[in-house]
Amino acid sequence: MPGGISIHAVDVAHGRPAQGLAVEIAITGVKRHAIAAGKLDAHGGLDHPVTAGEGIVAGEYEVVFRVGDYLRRQHSDHAGFLEVIVFRFTIERPEEHFHLPLKFTAWGYSLFRGS
Repeated sequence: MPGGISIHAVDVAHGRPAQGLAVEIAITGVKRHAIAAGKLDAHGGLDHPVTAGEGIVAGEYEVVFRVGDYLRRQHSDHAGFLEVIVFRFTIERPEEHFHLPLKFTAWGYSLFRGS
């Protein structure tokens, strides 16, 4: 069974998971096709079958995080800077799990393949 793509996002400036952050996962390449979309749960994760490997094949992917909308909803003092974070990567072995932890503030972020 394929490994899947999971996300864990944390609003580090406020010390909490990014509940409500809108995320989309798409396979790209010749034609872009969204395979998952939703808002992150209370733990900062996406509850979707893609996390267990559904729909994952070898290819190019992108994850889109709508941090600007999240920050405006969560923090009335948000002055704006980051709007959308797009993370592009390749999956050569779909049986492996790809965990993508995102740590962000209004001014920057860290995003990588975790374990």
